[in-house]
Amino acid sequence: MASRLPNSLSVLRAFLTRAFGASHLETKAPPYVPQYASPDITRIQKPDRETIQLTWVGHSTFLIQVDGINILTDPIWSERASPVGWLGPKRHARPGIRFHDLPRIDVVLVSHTHYDHLDRSTIISLGNESRYIVPKRVGTWFKNENITNVVELPWWSKTAVQTVTIHAVPAKHWSKRWLFRNEQDIGWSGYVVETPVGTVYFAGDTGYHPEYFKDIGKNFNNIDVGLIPIGAYYPREVFGNYHIDPREALKVHNEVGAKQSVGMHWGVFKLTQESVAEPPLRLAEERDALNIQPQEFSVMKIGESRSF
Repeated sequence: MASRLPNSLSVLRAFLTRAFGASHLETKAPPYVPQYASPDITRIQKPDRETIQLTWVGHSTFLIQVDGINILTDPIWSERASPVGWLGPKRHARPGIRFHDLPRIDVVLVSHTHYDHLDRSTIISLGNESRYIVPKRVGTWFKNENITNVVELPWWSKTAVQTVTIHAVPAKHWSKRWLFRNEQDIGWSGYVVETPVGTVYFAGDTGYHPEYFKDIGKNFNNIDVGLIPIGAYYPREVFGNYHIDPREALKVHNEVGAKQSVGMHWGVFKLTQESVAEPPLRLAEERDALNIQPQEFSVMKIGESRSF
């Protein structure tokens, strides 16, 4: 599970440049205006059990509904991705679903402990009724918050929740809550969710790896939908080791063999130097260059629901 940790000074320099310097644009991105869809609450409360229904809440948070099971990925409803409410990356877009409009949540998938993926306020609001699937050594964080309905999954292990089987799969990343504190780097993971209706791959956060995604494709040859990050990638010398860019996202999509993929990890928090609006534009450019059809790897509006 080894992954090279980012140099703390490099990350701080990139953050300060992002906060106080000029933004980097690899494409001429227009000013960012979030694209929202009005959430279909009736559809969300009563989904078709015979399809995979996805609703994009924003960033890496999806509501996956299949065979009567409701799953949230890396849920964050807070205004900032931060340990404090007055500092840190602030939302550029509101959540696509109001928290109180969520259906009963059966499963929560947590890919790692960074604040834009593991949000304490949201977890406390969800409470102990949901089953939390987390990477190795992340269970202690939940125990400290009095959340006990937790399953730790090492890579290539699995657990079942009713008719759904959840597999932990490799990702190339890192996982600490405090960058400059002497703290153990704990686990991170992607997940494959197998259901009677179809299979979903949730990549979490990841850099590109020459073996991981090919191995996932070999082990799961029937992935219907991939949820793959496309944002927070520049400058590459700082973030390239653990965040894929849109070109690499398409490579991951092909290597895991997903029939269709949806881009995530963009459009809500400005975490790196590229414009918040840039990732889907880069995705379209790279997709056209590879003659990949738009419906094969697309982005969703915030609050939009799709069935697969």
